[in-house]
Amino acid sequence: MAAQITPPSSSSSSLAFSSEFNVWKPMRCCFFKWVSQVCPRIRPSNHFRIKSSNGHPLNAISMQGGMDGSPLAKGINPEEQEEFFIDILDKEEALSTLSITVVGASGDLAKKKIFPALFALYYEDCLPKNFIVFGYARTKLTDEELRNIISTTLTCRIDKRENCKDKMEQFLKRCFYHSGEYNSEENFAELDSKLKKKEAGKLSNRLFYLSIPPNIFVDVVRCASMKASSANGWTRVIVEKPFGRDSESSAELTRCLKKYLTEDQIFRIDHYLGKELVENLSVLRFSNLIFEPLWSRNYIRNVQFIFSEDFGTEGRGGYFDNYGIIRDIMQNHLLQILALFAMETPVSLDAEDIRNEKVKVLRSMKPLELEDVIIGQYKGHNKGGRAYPGYTDDSTVPKNSITPTFAAAALFINNARWDGVPFLMKAGKALHRKRAEIRVQFRHVPGNLYKRNFGTDLDKATNELVLRVQPDEAIYLKINNKVPGLGMRLDRSDLNLLYRARYPTEIPDAYERLLLDAIAGERRLFTRSDELDAAWSLFTPLLKELEAKKIAPELYPYGSRGPVGAHYLAAKYNVRWGDLGGEDD
Repeated sequence: MAAQITPPSSSSSSLAFSSEFNVWKPMRCCFFKWVSQVCPRIRPSNHFRIKSSNGHPLNAISMQGGMDGSPLAKGINPEEQEEFFIDILDKEEALSTLSITVVGASGDLAKKKIFPALFALYYEDCLPKNFIVFGYARTKLTDEELRNIISTTLTCRIDKRENCKDKMEQFLKRCFYHSGEYNSEENFAELDSKLKKKEAGKLSNRLFYLSIPPNIFVDVVRCASMKASSANGWTRVIVEKPFGRDSESSAELTRCLKKYLTEDQIFRIDHYLGKELVENLSVLRFSNLIFEPLWSRNYIRNVQFIFSEDFGTEGRGGYFDNYGIIRDIMQNHLLQILALFAMETPVSLDAEDIRNEKVKVLRSMKPLELEDVIIGQYKGHNKGGRAYPGYTDDSTVPKNSITPTFAAAALFINNARWDGVPFLMKAGKALHRKRAEIRVQFRHVPGNLYKRNFGTDLDKATNELVLRVQPDEAIYLKINNKVPGLGMRLDRSDLNLLYRARYPTEIPDAYERLLLDAIAGERRLFTRSDELDAAWSLFTPLLKELEAKKIAPELYPYGSRGPVGAHYLAAKYNVRWGDLGGEDD
């Protein structure tokens, strides 16, 4: 018996049918009972259900049709509903196909991250039965040559199942290549012909991943939208950072992209938002009663966002010198994490509700001033009998470059929750270790009965919550406790959740999560244009002042903790950087 499903109105939410879709889907208000509640996240491909990272399936159908919970299809018993709707979804899947085109397929990002992420999704049965992957670049390659190149980067790292080799061969058979210029409509029309041939008349959904320099974004989008977009399904484009160099160039890039795409078709990717610990940040805060009441100026003394790499530009200096550490790391990765950390409780987990709250945070922040920023650049250093080159020793970097490879900044949010709390950022290359973490330092205990046991250094008595994003993902809370024995000696200890000990399974790469979300149309972890505008408005005045005044960065040795000025900046706000202790601090 056929189900009668009434199409929603044009004003429905994005999970209802929009102009991007030609297949009816239920409105969000009807999602009372999901097929996913009786299906695991990853199912065999013959019962494939795409689910985005917020848990909502892309192609789930509500078991009830209206607010009263009445069934969509009359005459079907509740026990029969699951099988009935799964059958509908299987038929829908059989009539559609997913085509993923990696533009810039011969580049390092595509080879090292994008193709391996797609294979990992295929390996775990997270891609639909009918999918193909096309590589597109100027390099002349055959299908077989592309397969040979990407086969060297594919691994079955999730587990060691015996079918790994078979899965690789099956995946590679779905990979094809087309060579063409990035600004040639004719070449993209040829790509479209190849895609249509593989799609074989099915409803086609197309995803383009732009793994290319930003100066050719618009050419590719123009050609793809005019000559290679889907005629009967959706078309989406993933855009890699950098999204401009300042407010003006970012706004111009957005304006040009929107000549050919709607905002809903543009997925601006920031892979740090796909990191497991960043994903867990809102879960930790909003689903644990002990944290949310403390999440304000009343209990938090300062928050630190720390990003450090233990290597330099390593031959990438030519690219890096055009942007510097502030544009490369702080304006996007760290600021996005800050917005997620500081936002108010969203109305729901819907992408727009979350992004609305992030924008409010960014608009509440005052633009950075020069007096609240320290910049540095690493210099050559001899250590352990080995010579480490300085930044300007890189052959791709101008000898007189003053581009910062390190920056520290103090930011403030002018709202009732965070008024007066310093949010400190620190990012740098060629530092003493590789680490990315969020550190929340709480206020001292008023009238602490045990303060004399800590001496004059009250920072040793500070409770601190640490979320280590990489490496060795972990969450730990520093607390004070008594050392066993007859005396009264206090010790600072960690309540530690080390992910590799608690969860022995491999953590998915951030690109896997973000690609899956883009396929599902889930935009929660992607940057909206007004977010981008608000972020650039905080940093553009500072960047222009640094460049206009040609402020020279403070030099620091390769492999050190960075310039001394960063410690003075923290001390200015009565803060000590939390990563100055031992390896596990």
